[in-house]
Amino acid sequence: MTTNSISYNRTLFLEDNLPVLRGLDSQSVDLIATDPPFNKGVPAFKGTTKAGKNVEFKDVWNWDDDVHDDWIEQIRKKQPKLYNSILHANESAGDDMGAFLCFMAVRVLEMHRVLKDTGSIYLHCDHTASHYLKAMMDAIFGRQNFRNEIVWGYAPSGRAPKYGFHRKHDIILYYSKGSAPTFNHLHTEMTESTRATYKYIDSDGRMYKESPGGRSYLDEQSGRPIPSWWTDIKSFGTATQSKERTGYPTQKPLALYKRMVQASSNEGDIVLDPFAGCATTCVAAEQLGRQWIGIDIEEESGG
Repeated sequence: MTTNSISYNRTLFLEDNLPVLRGLDSQSVDLIATDPPFNKGVPAFKGTTKAGKNVEFKDVWNWDDDVHDDWIEQIRKKQPKLYNSILHANESAGDDMGAFLCFMAVRVLEMHRVLKDTGSIYLHCDHTASHYLKAMMDAIFGRQNFRNEIVWGYAPSGRAPKYGFHRKHDIILYYSKGSAPTFNHLHTEMTESTRATYKYIDSDGRMYKESPGGRSYLDEQSGRPIPSWWTDIKSFGTATQSKERTGYPTQKPLALYKRMVQASSNEGDIVLDPFAGCATTCVAAEQLGRQWIGIDIEEESGG
């Protein structure tokens, strides 16, 4: 039995996200923006929140321990191409990758179901599994609904690897459910040097500049369109003194998720994060006048 998603506005579920997702109405969510596990092979991410809560979780996957037979059966029956991609990943990259993809696939199938036809999903990952996750997302959402591979680049810190370059970017896979998703074009802030070129004031007090094409007004202009590489948002690795930091070990900047929420939803829309962590997506949605639902299995999430 499904439940009306709107009735869960401002609810943070502290449990496995799969049964919660299965309990949400089909086509009831406008946007999913989420930061799931990356398959990093880390046995224990540890942190202590500002509230003094200890947080610990793993990002290690094993086919025998982490895959349920009913998941495999569901995927095999409903999505044979997806099933084959998981088996191929299992054979080529090891059963940890296959187990991770199976865990993700059964959940992303539910995410696809709960999204409205105008809805979108932003799936945060990194080099560890981004190419396998993209194949999974193509199978579920359709390759034609792949919108962008967003690169979130941030300044390097620490020592470079002996062989190779600093890995200092994450990948965000942006897909829509249908062919006409909600999308609001975003622009950077106009630079001070550009603002300074609007040096005239008309009788209404509006600043403008003259050009061969005619008069243009400052209040009608915006900065440059934001592209698919985002280098203007600092990670907490470099913004070490950020007041946002809660102590949650995989926390991401609020500005990062506010950008996704602004771009692919409108005020009053429902935003869902099935891997909510310290609830960054939920905070972004709240600040931007959206409804929101968060889910996380870690009992200290949201702290």
